[in-house]
Amino acid sequence: MEFDSNIESLRAAFWQIIIASGPILGVALTVGLIIGILQAATSINEMTLSFVPKLVIVLAAMAALSSFMMQEMTDYFASIFEQIRLLK
Repeated sequence: MEFDSNIESLRAAFWQIIIASGPILGVALTVGLIIGILQAATSINEMTLSFVPKLVIVLAAMAALSSFMMQEMTDYFASIFEQIRLLK
C-alpha cells in the first residue's frame, strides 16, 4: 500500500467512527444540557438526578439506533475486506 492509500483508509476509519457514534453522543449531549438547565433553574444539585436519566435515555437511544450503527459498520468492513481482496 502506498502512503496516500493509508491516509485514505485512516480518514475513512475516523469518519466511520463519527458516523457510528455521533447520534449517541448527540443524544447524551442534548440530555445533559436539558438536565443542566433544569438543575440551574431549580437549584437542585443532586448527582443522581443528572446521571440516571442520562443513562436510561442513552441506553434507549443505543437500542433504537443499534441497527443503523451495525449497518454502517458492516458496510465499512465490507469495503475494507474488498480493498484487501483487491491487493492480492
